[in-house]
Amino acid sequence: MNVVVTGATGHVGANLTRALVERGDRVRVLYRHAPPRALDDVDCERITGDVRDPDTVDRAIQGAELVYHCAAKISLESVDPEVETINVDGVRNITNACLRHGVRRLVHFSSIHAFATEPASEVLDEKRPLITDTRQPPYDRSKAAGHRVVLSAVEKGLDAVVLHPAAVLGPHDYMPSRMGRVLLSLARGRMPGLVEGGFSWVDVRDIVAAALAADTRGRRGENYLLSGHWLTFAQLAAVAGEVTGRRPPRLTTPMWLARAVAPAAGGIAKLLRVDPLFNSVSLHALRIHRYTSHKKAETELGFTPRSTKETLEGTYAWFREVGMLPS
Repeated sequence: MNVVVTGATGHVGANLTRALVERGDRVRVLYRHAPPRALDDVDCERITGDVRDPDTVDRAIQGAELVYHCAAKISLESVDPEVETINVDGVRNITNACLRHGVRRLVHFSSIHAFATEPASEVLDEKRPLITDTRQPPYDRSKAAGHRVVLSAVEKGLDAVVLHPAAVLGPHDYMPSRMGRVLLSLARGRMPGLVEGGFSWVDVRDIVAAALAADTRGRRGENYLLSGHWLTFAQLAAVAGEVTGRRPPRLTTPMWLARAVAPAAGGIAKLLRVDPLFNSVSLHALRIHRYTSHKKAETELGFTPRSTKETLEGTYAWFREVGMLPS
């Protein structure tokens, strides 16, 4: 089968591309940046380009039976115009090309962040409305808008399903991702402290398994929440400590204090040209979506998230295998 993967050098894309090649598909990938080794050992056709360019997207999708759209900009900034052009206009280019070339199915990757945050005390599932509040972070709004673009294309005849992963952990994290950098910092003993709050953590390999199942088992026009296990940052760090043998940080900053100093921390980080440990947007993410349900994906796609400890064991083993951590 001819399959196209956009964003193939990202965390999800790199894992998905490998799974498709191992399955025996003929895979063409589209990516904007290629981290070292991201696809070095993968037998696939490669196109370098931007999903914001309709001609590049058209060339990539021509002849494809199945398209996985993983490309996106993940942003924790309070102002980021690029997320709109990539996460919305780029999705529109993808759906238009899929319709034009008669793609059998599109599997679009959205995010748990596309859902409205209220009511926070109730379980989040696929019935929760998409974000409409303009006060929400740009990334969150862009993922909701991209989802709406896909639904509009479905009304025009496109066969598409949408997946909503939670916070992704796991191997083949070549960039590495923000959470990959956090896990490496914990293993190296360089994390000065933690903040209150938590998130639903899910293994990238389980996301990929659900994505493969979504091709044949997902229902046209439906969306599926791929959540894992909700842990506080302190609990996640404790599990990481069990796996690596490195004692986790003892200091956990209360949320009220972290929110108070976030603007100053962000300003200092910009001056030093480093990523801040936290900012107002990342703190917002740690306060939402505590109660999530992946029952629909479990029932229809066979999605079964493994334990967080197993995820971290696999992640750290891979970091050592590729030399990001000493053996």
